[in-house]
Amino acid sequence: MKVLQTEIEGVLIFEPRVFGDSRGFFYESFNQKVFDDATGGGFSFVQDNHSRSARGVLRGLHFQKPPHAQGKLVRAAAGAVFDVAVDIRKGSPTFGRWVGAELSAENHRQMWVPPGLAHGFLVLSETADFLYKTTDYYAPQAEGAVRWDDPDLAIAWPDVGGPPQLSGKDAVAGWLKDL
Repeated sequence: MKVLQTEIEGVLIFEPRVFGDSRGFFYESFNQKVFDDATGGGFSFVQDNHSRSARGVLRGLHFQKPPHAQGKLVRAAAGAVFDVAVDIRKGSPTFGRWVGAELSAENHRQMWVPPGLAHGFLVLSETADFLYKTTDYYAPQAEGAVRWDDPDLAIAWPDVGGPPQLSGKDAVAGWLKDL
């Protein structure tokens, strides 16, 4: 498995080695040793989540506050998404910066979003099945969100032919400057 560093410390892209032939394909989607070597270890996953969304759905930018901050290992099992991690760690040299990558069933890429970052994705395909492992359980009292269109972030979301479809909570999320 190839591990790619990003511009934000701790955010990694995992590219598995895919073996395919006329029957289909096989790849190792997770290996604890490879993950620990890449992240420095100390993370264990406690919950797996699966969402299905239609084209143009934007989910995020979500995070959980300490002591329930979540790390997420995310991937698209079907379809394609533009996946984004935003550094919201106060005092970080990359605070307020974002990285994005296309994750798809075709490229099999995964993104590791460590605790302390906000995360979101925009569905690029007709539908997408999005899978993610988390390092802490969902805690509603700890949840937070930053607006997807915050001008201080200036995320370059891909054009999906119309405005993104948002949940009610995401439509009224707060600004980065108010964290």
